[in-house]
Parts: sequence; C-alpha cells; structure tokens
Amino acid sequence: MDIDYARWSPDLEVLQPDEARLTDEIVSQMGATNLAAFDRHRHAIRDAHAKSHGFLKGRLRVHDDLPAHLRQGIFAEPATYDVIARLSSAPGDIHSDEVPAPRGFAIKILDVPGARLAGEEPGRNQDFLMVNFPALAFGTVQKYKKMLGLLEKNANAPDFFQRMVAAAARGAEDVVEVFGREPGATLQGLARDNANLLGETYHTQGALRFGDYIGKISLAPASKNVRALTGRIIKDVDFSAMRDLVVDFFRDQGAEYTLRVQLATDLDRMPIENAAVQWDEESSPQQSLASLTFEAQDAFSPARRVYGDDVLHFNPWQCVEAHQPLGSINRIRRAAYAASMLRRHELNAVERHEPATLDEIPD
Repeated sequence: MDIDYARWSPDLEVLQPDEARLTDEIVSQMGATNLAAFDRHRHAIRDAHAKSHGFLKGRLRVHDDLPAHLRQGIFAEPATYDVIARLSSAPGDIHSDEVPAPRGFAIKILDVPGARLAGEEPGRNQDFLMVNFPALAFGTVQKYKKMLGLLEKNANAPDFFQRMVAAAARGAEDVVEVFGREPGATLQGLARDNANLLGETYHTQGALRFGDYIGKISLAPASKNVRALTGRIIKDVDFSAMRDLVVDFFRDQGAEYTLRVQLATDLDRMPIENAAVQWDEESSPQQSLASLTFEAQDAFSPARRVYGDDVLHFNPWQCVEAHQPLGSINRIRRAAYAASMLRRHELNAVERHEPATLDEIPD
C-alpha cells in the first residue's frame, strides 16, 4: 500500500511565542552551568552529553535499492562514506555510570555531497545526533525553559541522589503502565535502566528535512552480536562501566547497525514543533537507508579520547540543506551548540577543527 508522505515546505515551521527571548535565556543559563562545571573540573566539557564512552571509525554504505521517496539528500545515490561516531551519556557533567541516564550515539558522515546551509558549520560533513528513546521530554522551547532548571539540578546532584531519583521514576513508570497509560518522555528519561548501550536503538528525536519530505532518523542494531545486547542490563556497574564495555567489545570484534528514517504522514499527529510527540510507527514504519559498520579497534585510546573530547565537535546543524533540522528544539540547538563549542574550545585553548578524512582521527 502506498503511503502519502507529508511534503517539506519552508513555511512549515512556526516560530513560538517569545522564542528569541527564551532561546537567549536558555543559552545563557546553560553557559553559566557549563562554566561552573569548568571550575569544578578545571577543564571545559560539553554542556550536554559531557561524558564520552567511546569513539569509533566506521563506514556507512547507502543501500543501492532505495525507492524514490528515500533517495533524498545524501541518500540520493548509492555510496560509501567514512564515519566518526561518539558514544556518550546525556547529562552535562561527568557522573558515575551507576547513575542510569539516556545514552547518545552521534555520527559524523565525512565528505558528503550537497549544498550547505548558509552561515552554518564549515566543511563537507553531515552530523546526526541521536538518543536512545524516540521522544524528547521538553519538546518545545517553552517546556525546555521550564525543564532546564530541573535537569541542571539533577545533573549537578550527588550520584547517590540521582540513583534515588532514577529508582523512584522507574517505580512511578511501573505504576503508570499498570493503570494502562503511556508514561511521558520525562518519566522515561529519568527511569532509564543501565542497559548495554551497544544494543540500544537511537533516535534524532527532533524532526528534520528529508529532501522533499520530513523525517526522523534512527540507528538500530543489525549484526547478531549487538542485537544480542539489546535490553541486557549491566550488573556491577562502576564509574566507567559503559566505557569499559565499549572498549572490551570493539577490542576484538566489529558491529553493524542500520540507519533508518521515519517519514511524517500527518503533521497534526506527527508535529514538527513538538519533539515530545512520538510518531506512530504503524502509520509510518521505520525504513532502512544504509548500513553502518565498525571493525575491531581501540575505541578509547589516550590520543583518540583527547581528540574526541577536546577537538571533535558534533552539531545537528553541521548538515546539508536537504537535512536541515526542524522545530523550536532544533532552533534552540542552533544557538546552543554554537555557543557551547566556542566556549569549550576557548577555555581549553584548543583550535576547532572539522575532520575531512578518517586519517585525522588518532588510532
């Protein structure tokens, strides 16, 4: 059965009330919190997804049998691209992995074709930043502003308190499910168990342009070895358990993931401006675009860790026009990521560099 996908148009986005003022306040508040973290660590870290668990070199192969509606943007033609990936945890400070947290999987696809967004990131790369649940708790600029204080308090709280918050959230989520209601994205985010991050499925959460259409990108385990890790809870977790399992896994084996897109069919039920709304997969299933493969490697060598944490930069606005981020959350990110990157590189006295080849990434 043919599906009628919503068509992209530049007038689909709608600026939210007081969006410019709220964005300035959010960026300023995040900057102040990030500077406090810098004073604690005497080193500048990212103001979101601060803790890295591994950096990977890989290859993305665009499938050669895509139907016309999927041959969009960088997926328009069969091709193979080099990729840099970063695995991380969501909080804006460095905590023990004993604290359950959303996990991130960011990929940088090198040397892609296509016109760039005017005034945005330099280079020829395409970044997709994904988290391991499909909806964002604070899906609009107004909700983000209200939630920011809570998120920052939780991020800065002692680890034992954060473990208590996560446990309470898991209990509340169970109660909600017993009574037949769907737990909200906020509750789901606080209640994340310590599952093996290599077996998770990751989502852009916010919408983006997908050539002639509107979509959300996701990354799912494909090879048997990472599919076997899906839902596997890590026991005896210590401060760097996630890093250790990534390093141990890739020391002697590789992995494959599938990059997918979910296209919007109804912009009332699949809105652009509210990233808290999970798009119904029965109305629009995930569709495979490409295979992402990683060979065995040292995912956290000292040189690679320093390069990844201090030099490397991921930004959803590092993209081609055909994959422009959409919605108020992504418009916040446009300002927030730029400010964060400039501050981090200035405080660490490290020059920003956008890699052009995998040879620039230390082994």
